[in-house]
Amino acid sequence: MPNKPHKSPARVHALHNQRFASLVAGALIALPLSALSVSALAESKHAVFAGGCFWCVEEAFDKVAGVTTTLSGFSGGDTENPSYREVVSGGTGHLEVVEVEYDPEQVEYAELLDVFWRNIDPFAVNRQFCDEGESYRSAIFVSNDAQRELAEASREELAKRFGRSITTEILDAATFYPAEQEHQNYYKENPLRYRFYKSACGRVERLEEVWGDEAGGFATPGS
Repeated sequence: MPNKPHKSPARVHALHNQRFASLVAGALIALPLSALSVSALAESKHAVFAGGCFWCVEEAFDKVAGVTTTLSGFSGGDTENPSYREVVSGGTGHLEVVEVEYDPEQVEYAELLDVFWRNIDPFAVNRQFCDEGESYRSAIFVSNDAQRELAEASREELAKRFGRSITTEILDAATFYPAEQEHQNYYKENPLRYRFYKSACGRVERLEEVWGDEAGGFATPGS
């Protein structure tokens, strides 16, 4: 019997990779579009939301199991690396936003949307609660088609639920500029000032008026 040709370990590894790649390609072709959207979301570990004062938005998302980091900043404008004072004074086009880093195995993007909606007034124009101006308008910045699809579907659902237009914008992801360090984790670093501001702004009362028992969304058990 003739000897079989010898395959080097490198050749065997290359053949294995080729077969694996072919199987993966075939599986992707067979997947429905909805499954591909879920796959795209699983790779996306960042979400950006504008819900008025970023101190309050940070606090809301920090309570969610699966959220690993929140960072206050600005996005959607034309000025490079703007300061807080420049943004709130108007003219830069930026919104106050929070970049949310999350583990998609613990929390899904759709669940983050649920939390976002229940922490804003979805009917306000160029304001949120006591804060007025274009930098305080609400928006969802989407980084891929899957996020856009879910964001638009959730907005449509709310419009039907309340029977009125939702003013929250859905925008393409733009450059994110972190705010100054003094604004990061403000609700933790300055608890007394933060609680006074939040109370005086009427945020809690307005959220309960709009959302009832759903106000604030879900949180980490025991928080």
